[in-house]
Amino acid sequence: MSFRITGLSPEPFRHLFGRPESELADKGVQRYTVDSCPNFPDRIEMQDVAVGETVLLLNHTCQPANSPYHASHAIFIREGATQAYDEINSLPEVMSSRLLSLRGFDDQGMMQEGEVAKGEDAIRQIISAFFANPDVEYIHAHNAKRGCYSGRIDRA
Repeated sequence: MSFRITGLSPEPFRHLFGRPESELADKGVQRYTVDSCPNFPDRIEMQDVAVGETVLLLNHTCQPANSPYHASHAIFIREGATQAYDEINSLPEVMSSRLLSLRGFDDQGMMQEGEVAKGEDAIRQIISAFFANPDVEYIHAHNAKRGCYSGRIDRA
């Protein structure tokens, strides 16, 4: 079954790029200079950020649905990221290399499926199984260890 993975739009974050630390702190945002890779996964371009670049750590509402599963969590975005990842039937390494918690939601934002997996084959099998359920409209992937939102998966 075909699927589409999209990164976050950079638009809601552009106003934070290059802002002084004090302004970021007022918004609950922290800037880090990447000192090791892979440890800072960008949620816009869906890749691990290179050593020496800067990222912003901020809270993001990943599940805006008006349901008990409404959720937000910390994410990293590469400061200056401009192009959201958008690929069909392609699993970015930032997902396939980590243990993921995959959660399938219906059109009301209610969780219908949940599973953990690591590795491209295992993740693809779960995506296919979730979308075999006609009630699953979309899938959220989270890093299982720290809970950070990783990305959204839709039917292609």
